[in-house]
Amino acid sequence: MQFQHESIKELQQMLKRLGLILLSLLLLGGCGQPLATGKVEKVGMLVPETINDQVWGTKGYRGLLKIQSRFEVDVYYKEGMDSEPLVEQAVEEFSQKGVNLIFGHGNEYAQYFNGLSKEYPEIHFISFNGDAKNINTTSLNFEAYAMGFFGGMVAAHMSKTKHIAVVAAYEWQPEIEGFYEGSTFYDIEIDVDIRYVGHWDNDQKALDILDGLITQGADVVYPAGDGYNIPVIEKVKEKGLYVVGYISDQSDLGESTVLTSTVQHVDQLYVLAAQKFNDGELNSGNLSFDFKDEVISMGKYSPNVDDEFKEELNKHISTYKKTGKLPNE
Repeated sequence: MQFQHESIKELQQMLKRLGLILLSLLLLGGCGQPLATGKVEKVGMLVPETINDQVWGTKGYRGLLKIQSRFEVDVYYKEGMDSEPLVEQAVEEFSQKGVNLIFGHGNEYAQYFNGLSKEYPEIHFISFNGDAKNINTTSLNFEAYAMGFFGGMVAAHMSKTKHIAVVAAYEWQPEIEGFYEGSTFYDIEIDVDIRYVGHWDNDQKALDILDGLITQGADVVYPAGDGYNIPVIEKVKEKGLYVVGYISDQSDLGESTVLTSTVQHVDQLYVLAAQKFNDGELNSGNLSFDFKDEVISMGKYSPNVDDEFKEELNKHISTYKKTGKLPNE
């Protein structure tokens, strides 16, 4: 009986190794093709900061919970994953748990996953707004230019001083250029003041920048950094001025303050990606999503925004969804 038990165990191990070899061959079959495995088993998520920030991290966590509910699978997450050694350790732990789909909740994870993915061919790695290079890596990229454009139109329409401002995290954010183009399209005389924090989460620097902008006459602010936009909105509210919210629908922070929000529905994109993976249809490489995919939208409008303008803006958004053309094109 002992011999039979050991033989069965050896056979199981051999079949497992054979399965991994076959999987590796399938993965090497062609870059840019859907992952051959399909079937969500267990899902992991890495976040650089926390899931309790009420914006980006929280939305990722909600997406993870939606996957858990939709597919009835175990999910895991790790916070503070902000270095390569920490990510390597977390991926190894997830692998031992049987996780076969990992979300890295930020663009920094694309680089980490490009290096790690070859060691874990049984896992598919998903990052955001990065550059995925291997067969079992995917980057989900929000096309943020258009949401910035429409947000800029709202800001220009509502400004009384013709001086609006952006408190951005980084220069590379496409929504910043979009905001500038949208506002100047709507009103060629508008003054758009753009300042950079250089970090997603530096509240104090963002507030210091805001103080200077308000002193100079800015009356509508776009706080385009998910880690500091809430304290910026609270400060703007104290001054009786306006903001355009960022990433989440932030109307609950004050309808008279938040004119609308440029919303990225990260949680819905999580479920969409998991469904594609489960169906064997998740492509490797960089995938882009926009208004037409229903993962980007404008948030609830403030009662202070007049109906005539909202109707005009909504028509422009509808046209963009159908044609991919913005009103200045």
